[in-house]
Amino acid sequence: MLIDVEECQLVLVDFQPALQPAMHDASTVWDNAARLAQAARILEVPVWGTEQNPSKLGAMSPPLRDACRKVLAKMQFSAVEEGLAEWLEPPVAAPRGNARSLPRHLQKPQPEQAARKSIVLAGVEAHVCLLQTALDLLEEEFDVWVVTDACASRTERNRDAAYDRLAGAGAELVTTEMVLFEWLRTAEHPDFKAVQALIK
Repeated sequence: MLIDVEECQLVLVDFQPALQPAMHDASTVWDNAARLAQAARILEVPVWGTEQNPSKLGAMSPPLRDACRKVLAKMQFSAVEEGLAEWLEPPVAAPRGNARSLPRHLQKPQPEQAARKSIVLAGVEAHVCLLQTALDLLEEEFDVWVVTDACASRTERNRDAAYDRLAGAGAELVTTEMVLFEWLRTAEHPDFKAVQALIK
């Protein structure tokens, strides 16, 4: 199964500069998160962010924060515990017209907003906040795609254990380039050159 750009949302978990020095291969991970955010903007994929205890750890990196529609400040390790799943669900359309004056069969039907149930996740730490958020999203019946080269932990062992557990729970493990090219699907896509430039 390929990632469908029309059904996709990107969640950036806790890309806070205060955490960066302790993370294994941090510069590559932050660079790949930026690539994902830039491609999402080009391809109109909604981007959301989280910040763990921002009063102590500070805000997300500004370029990543600016790419997000909203950023969830949290104390729980799982962003789902703090309301992320509600952000990812499409809003329910309010009925149009005067419901009291028109019988239900004469009210205008509301177009349903397409659900974007495929969540691409990147972030830190892979074995804590990202893992718990991903497992909770799976419980909420989202399809979860974890971008392995845009995730980090302090040690490779913790990061790799997170990937083993996520794969066993049903998350798909992907890389930044896999996501970008699956979002595009073809070299004839009108944004192909703009997205390709992000990885050259």
